[in-house]
Amino acid sequence: MDCFYAAIEVRDHPELRGEPVAVGGRSSRRGVLTTCNYEARAFGIHSAMPTYQAMQRCPHLIIKPVRFEVYKNESRRIRAIFADYTSAIEPLSLDEAYLDVSHLDRPASAIALEIRKRIRQTTGLNASAGIAPNKMLAKIASDWRKPNGQYEITPDQIADFMRELPVSKIWGVGKKSAARLASLDIATCGDLQQKTRLELQKHFGKFGSELYELSRGIDHRDVVSNRIRKSMSCERTYATDLHSLDDRQQHAADIFQELSADLARFKSDRPIHKLFVKCKYSDFTRTSIERSGLPFTLASFQDLLAESYHRRSDPIRLLGLGVRFTDPETQTRSPNQLEFDWG
Repeated sequence: MDCFYAAIEVRDHPELRGEPVAVGGRSSRRGVLTTCNYEARAFGIHSAMPTYQAMQRCPHLIIKPVRFEVYKNESRRIRAIFADYTSAIEPLSLDEAYLDVSHLDRPASAIALEIRKRIRQTTGLNASAGIAPNKMLAKIASDWRKPNGQYEITPDQIADFMRELPVSKIWGVGKKSAARLASLDIATCGDLQQKTRLELQKHFGKFGSELYELSRGIDHRDVVSNRIRKSMSCERTYATDLHSLDDRQQHAADIFQELSADLARFKSDRPIHKLFVKCKYSDFTRTSIERSGLPFTLASFQDLLAESYHRRSDPIRLLGLGVRFTDPETQTRSPNQLEFDWG
């Protein structure tokens, strides 16, 4: 979907059409934007940008509060359209999904065009599509003609398409990987193709072998319709730092109620394996602590917060509580083992 949350706000408030619009927190120093429309992006505004920075770049930016229930409802309507074509649907988020239509006796580009028209007629919103033989290429293609467009990469076009493609577009390549590739004078997939599989494994381990194939447009991942949820969490960012342990534990009570409600709606029959708490400090570093074998109670989370606080008592700007579900394929640890992740 094109600027999904912002597009819904503009649709529901027609007077905003043509104006720079963002969705997110309103706090002058702590708010963060979830998304923005293309008019706002013209000012260099983007998702995850602090609100105060966005307002500096565009003083007349219109910021609407997040309405997740509205966005979820629209997402359900769109997925109902997908289901008319295939059961092989892999959602990535509320506004994006992979569809496997290889079983249909119709051109995939025609199917994509029809789906986009139906989305527009049903919701009043625009969608873009990428069509390709595999997930990585389809994802890349979906951004090629945004907004409100589609692009197809056919099998005979893959070699030419990949040659000049920046390595940053490859699935799994983030900022750190891109910087490391740049240090090896690798900027494009064509550059990457000059390296042997062994050379890439030497520098990147197992991911090096994946890079060897991905740089050639090879991606064997299937469209997975029923992805097992491994965890659930709720978190909040505060306008004023939480300084004391008592502050953290008091705010944890509200987050615990929210998490409990989400778990009740989730209705999973898998037992909870671990509880965890997450803290983000005023310098934006993070720490999390988790433990298995604890009952799902507020007291358990408060004990974990005490452990975290004694480890590092600096003021925090974000607090999160979460659970991890039992995975039969994963070996469990001792109930008393603590894990720390310092970011």
